Amino acid sequence: MISFVGAGPGAADLITLRGAQRLAFADIVVWAASLVSDVMLQHCRAGVVLHDSKTMTLDDVCHVFADNPHAEIVRLHSGDTSIYSAIGEQIAWCRTHGRDFDIVPGVSSMSAAAALAETELTIPGVSQSVVITRLARGTAASVPDSETIEAFAATGATLALFLSVTCVDDLALRLLSGRSRYTARTPVVVAYRASWPDERLIRSTISTLAADVRAAGLTATTLFLVGDALAGTAPPLASHVYAPTYATRFRDSVGVPSGE
Repeated sequence: MISFVGAGPGAADLITLRGAQRLAFADIVVWAASLVSDVMLQHCRAGVVLHDSKTMTLDDVCHVFADNPHAEIVRLHSGDTSIYSAIGEQIAWCRTHGRDFDIVPGVSSMSAAAALAETELTIPGVSQSVVITRLARGTAASVPDSETIEAFAATGATLALFLSVTCVDDLALRLLSGRSRYTARTPVVVAYRASWPDERLIRSTISTLAADVRAAGLTATTLFLVGDALAGTAPPLASHVYAPTYATRFRDSVGVPSGE
């Protein structure tokens, strides 16, 4: 069995129980030392064979799979397997070669950043959508032409921007371009290595973003959260979920308050 496991954002205790169990039974672990803390390897048994994927190509990784058809293999990815993990081509290899596999989701760095900022990303009356995206740069061919920063900024939704810190000046300009619903004062949360021991949080705005990032010396492992949901103010509307006037299949409405 080949298990694709999300290691979570960094903290050793943010891997899932299932992910830790997969590591405990693994004969072989392929992991990225540049992205995943070696503390995660404490879940492994003695004698496990380790391959550091930071210097490996896809072919190299698949050779490990091919050379060990009867082994319990964990492919340990950072964050959550569903976001920028490149497991798609590895899954295709497994299907082509008839190998059993499973996927263990992980905690995304987006979730860790929101927790560090002590905020919810979907605030009633402000934003009910979260767009996960990135600037098209070194791997621009992966980004469809329709998925531009300008297009997403026009929605006013909360943006979670990965892999964009090296182009922060361009990012700030594009966030305000075209029909953007953001303004220069729109809040931005800058999260560096959220959940790691050296994590840092910077509260910025679109207008000051580039200067704040440069002043902090951030050049990698940084996530941006953009939108009015990050303002930290009281929501203009309370959630319907717990309102006494809102009926659910578990709870009856108690009526409309007087004066409404």
